[in-house]
Amino acid sequence: MQLFPLTARGAMVRRRGKVLVGPVDLTLEGQGTSIVIGPNGAGKTTLLKMLHGIVRMNGGSLGWTCPLDEAQKHQAFVFQTPVMMRRTVIENIAYPLRLTGTGRKEARALAAEWAARVGLGAILERQATMLSGGERQKLALARALVREPQVLFLDEPCAALDGRATREIEEILARAAASGTRLIMSTHNMGQARRLADEVIFVLGGRIHEFGPANDFFAGPETAQARAFLNGDIVE
Repeated sequence: MQLFPLTARGAMVRRRGKVLVGPVDLTLEGQGTSIVIGPNGAGKTTLLKMLHGIVRMNGGSLGWTCPLDEAQKHQAFVFQTPVMMRRTVIENIAYPLRLTGTGRKEARALAAEWAARVGLGAILERQATMLSGGERQKLALARALVREPQVLFLDEPCAALDGRATREIEEILARAAASGTRLIMSTHNMGQARRLADEVIFVLGGRIHEFGPANDFFAGPETAQARAFLNGDIVE
């Protein structure tokens, strides 16, 4: 099943009369890593949730190459503060497999394999709620990737992590991208954006202000607002 391209046309999210995102016109192809950047409150999180299909749109259209319910089966989302179920590490990772009908033995074997890949192989039976911030984010990534999704959305997954944990998360993401998982991720860390991005989506005021190859964007943004943002100035 091939999901891409993902196409949004006039897509909009409005709450209590206020437009949070949109109208958005955007086409994303099926390879690489798209990094969403912009000032606080620009609409990055809402944009990701809209593209993923977990917030209701109030206008426009959003389409994959297959019906939305089928596309949802091949996606995953990692939140800035992941929810940890009151279960062990291995049970957390195995959970999405069990939901889709995988047998317990096979699900646990795959979960153990993914735990090892993200550096949690030694603590399979630890309660997930007892993990550190970095360990929780690794678990969230393993839980998302264990189903081998075609596309993974991530909302500032390293926002609360120190340098070492951030580097470890980036290594996991780089391996996922190299294996063919399409990444669409927001970040406030411009160093991280430069390291990971193949293309940049610069969001301002709920709209896509600039969109293009990362090398071009970081070498010379087209707009004064984007240049100011990269310089660390306040942009509204």
